[in-house]
Amino acid sequence: MNTTVMEDALDTKALVEYLATHEKKDLLRFLTCGSVDDGKSTLIGRLLYDTKLIFEDQLASIEKDSKKHGTVGDDIDLALLVDGLQAEREQGITIDVAYRFFTTDKRKFIVADTPGHEQYTRNMATGASNSDLAVILIDARKGILTQTRRHSFIVSLLGIKHVVLAVNKIDLMDYSQDVFDKIVADYKAFAADFGFETLQAIPMSARYGDNVLGRSDKLPWYQGPTLVEHLETVQIDQDLSQKPFRLQVQWVNRPDLNFRGFSGTISSGTIRPGDDVLVAKSGKSSRVKAIVTYDGDLAVAAAGQAITLTLEDEIDISRGDVISTTDNRPEVSDQFQARLIWMSEQELIPGRTLLIKIGAKTVSASVTEIKHKTDVNTFADLAAKTLKLNEVALVNIALQEPVAFDPYADNHEMGAFIVIDRVSNLTLGAGMIEHGLRRATNVHWQALDVNKATRAAAKGQKPAVLWFTGLSGAGKSTIANLVEKKLLSLGHHTYLLDGDNVRHGLNKDLGFTDADRVENIRRVAEVSKLMVDAGLVTLVSFISPFRAERQMARELLGENEFIEIYVSTPLDVVEKRDVKGLYVKARAGEIRNFTGIDSPYEAPENPELTLDTTSQTPEQLAEKVVLFMVKNGYLISAPEYQI
Repeated sequence: MNTTVMEDALDTKALVEYLATHEKKDLLRFLTCGSVDDGKSTLIGRLLYDTKLIFEDQLASIEKDSKKHGTVGDDIDLALLVDGLQAEREQGITIDVAYRFFTTDKRKFIVADTPGHEQYTRNMATGASNSDLAVILIDARKGILTQTRRHSFIVSLLGIKHVVLAVNKIDLMDYSQDVFDKIVADYKAFAADFGFETLQAIPMSARYGDNVLGRSDKLPWYQGPTLVEHLETVQIDQDLSQKPFRLQVQWVNRPDLNFRGFSGTISSGTIRPGDDVLVAKSGKSSRVKAIVTYDGDLAVAAAGQAITLTLEDEIDISRGDVISTTDNRPEVSDQFQARLIWMSEQELIPGRTLLIKIGAKTVSASVTEIKHKTDVNTFADLAAKTLKLNEVALVNIALQEPVAFDPYADNHEMGAFIVIDRVSNLTLGAGMIEHGLRRATNVHWQALDVNKATRAAAKGQKPAVLWFTGLSGAGKSTIANLVEKKLLSLGHHTYLLDGDNVRHGLNKDLGFTDADRVENIRRVAEVSKLMVDAGLVTLVSFISPFRAERQMARELLGENEFIEIYVSTPLDVVEKRDVKGLYVKARAGEIRNFTGIDSPYEAPENPELTLDTTSQTPEQLAEKVVLFMVKNGYLISAPEYQI
């Protein structure tokens, strides 16, 4: 064998041995967080630089960029290794979550550099959601700030049990032990109830590398580990395979008539062929026939593996269902209590219909109650009717259908969810389930012999809700009243719910804030549903300014049971009418949250009927509504009715 071949063989062997060594190392995922300009990006840049994971061309590029965007004079600005977005470099802050990999002789690491700016707290929560440890940086010059408290609280909420308190920029405080000791004491005092299993405080200078990878002779008074030494040795309990088996079905795999499997990544536990399993929601059970993967069938599979299960029996399983073993089933409920981090500038209003995504399951839901929000400065529980950007609260949530879950404290994968806007599809918040509310499981629907169809048939009509919406003074109540009189004259059974009248009884406890308006419509929608079940034609005359709540009312009812009627009258016209003098008072500031003046009205986009009050009389418009009812088969006993 010639020398070149031998060298190639040795190089190949060395590469294989090197890769094998790295495969055997365990992986630690951690994040850096803290307030703006505490040095998070610089610290990660220092870790990459000191562990020799920067290519020469990258280093040359950073040296060039440091002269243009750097903040450390003639030195290389290591933060630019991480701050990749142009906006970040120009502003000197981190906006997105940047993930970086590095390795040492003892461990592999994936680090998430998360934003410090308050506006991007949602990005920080994203980075924390899959981390095992948090490095919370504090600028030694500034001490503990509001974002330090907020990030520490979120870290605690997300179940991270291991924290490094990195007191950075200690060089700017002459490497003072007194400064370090005071910051550590203050932090331990406010974080005492967060339940951290380990809290290692380290004085450091990320810029100069003091106590990052190597020990600093400028800090002789500190005898603890360097940051990398601690990251290499901290013990993280990651053995999810010892927890109950959970498989969240992401895809029903049916390539042909001879194969039907259920694909997903195992959230926790282990599974073997022959194990008894069930569908958590339905309780239907079967036995595992095979564990199928791309590389062949497995004798056993554990948490973290992507698999396809085939079962011995044909049972109904869909995307979003959870498969568990029969001896340890997750909780199933349509209501639960959770901690919610609100991540949108759009306020959370209880009662408003949203989407909740748990695993692969997405369902309609609403926050039914904000039990309290938490002050991030004092951690006191405060009363709240709404939630604003970055606020954290304990809430009750009701879902349109039951879902399977475990408390977040027991299983992060099964207990975490996100809140999604049903119109824009944007993520609005993230939550952690604490426990189910068993109200729905204790109350079962009572079967009745007389039903909606029976009641409606006796009245010669199809039940429906005529939902009149429009500005105050548009003519909703006038037209609705005329429609009801016409329907009664034809022998039909009706009921009229008027906005002003309902506020004297059912909704007399509600004001006119956005939150109260949402609750006002939610209650009326539920009452309307009962009226329809009674077989009645129900007329609802409410401003109902928000599309989301009108859509919620529509979804409560059956197909074709909700008829949206837009009473279209321009603002200048209703102001001229102003029979009750409300617009004059609103313009004068005597009435607050008045629709059309200082509170918005969202006109219907696709109503079943639009009534233009500027071109026709109320009598003519009422006739138009009745004719619509006849033509569409709602008034069965009046087929010959004509205008």
